[in-house]
Amino acid sequence: MRKSLTVLMLSAAAAVTVASYAQSRTGAKAPAEAQAGRYLPEYAPDGSLLLPKNWRTWVYLGSPLTPNALNDGKANFPEFHNVYIEPGSYAIYKKTGQFPEGTIFFKELQLTLPAENPDGSRTEPSGRGYFPGPYNGADVTVKDSKRYAATGGWGYYNFNHHEPKAAMAMPKSKEECASCHMASAKKDDVWTQFYPLLDNLSLK
Repeated sequence: MRKSLTVLMLSAAAAVTVASYAQSRTGAKAPAEAQAGRYLPEYAPDGSLLLPKNWRTWVYLGSPLTPNALNDGKANFPEFHNVYIEPGSYAIYKKTGQFPEGTIFFKELQLTLPAENPDGSRTEPSGRGYFPGPYNGADVTVKDSKRYAATGGWGYYNFNHHEPKAAMAMPKSKEECASCHMASAKKDDVWTQFYPLLDNLSLK
C-alpha cells in the first residue's frame, strides 16, 4: 500500500513538472477563459500575442476578396479574407451594439486557385469566378483601449503572409494597419460595412 502511494505521488509530481515545462517553453500565460465563457487574448511575457485557438469554430462574418488581377498586380491582400469574431464578444455586440474590451477578430487569408483569364478568374462547373485555394497566413485584431491606445484602441497583428502561421506575433505600427482602419472603417475602426452580421444587428 505504501509503495503504491509513493508511485502515485511521483506520477503526480512528474505531471506537474511536464505542465510547467510546457508553459515555460511558450512563455505564455494560462488560457484566459472568463466573462461568461469568452475566449480572451493570450500574451507571452514579451508582449507577443499568441495565435488564437479554434478560430474556425468562431462566428463567421464573410470573405472579402481583393485579387492581384483586379489591383494592377499589387493588392495588399491578394486573396480571400475569411473573417471570424470570437463568439462571446459577438454575443455582447449583438446586445449592446458595441465591441467589448478583449474582442478578437481573426482574418484567415486564403489564396485563389490559379487564374485562367486575364482578370484572375477561372472557369469551374459552377461558372466563371474566383475560387478558394491554399491558406496563406492570418491577421488578428484585438480590442484593448489601454494596451493599444496609440492605435485607436485596437491592436493589429500578422501571423505570416504564408503558411504555416506563426505561433505568436508583435503588434503592427499605426502606419501599417491602424491608420487605414481609423480613416475608413465604418464603426469603432471595424469594417462593419462589409459584414451584414455586424452592420445589421437584426440579423441572427
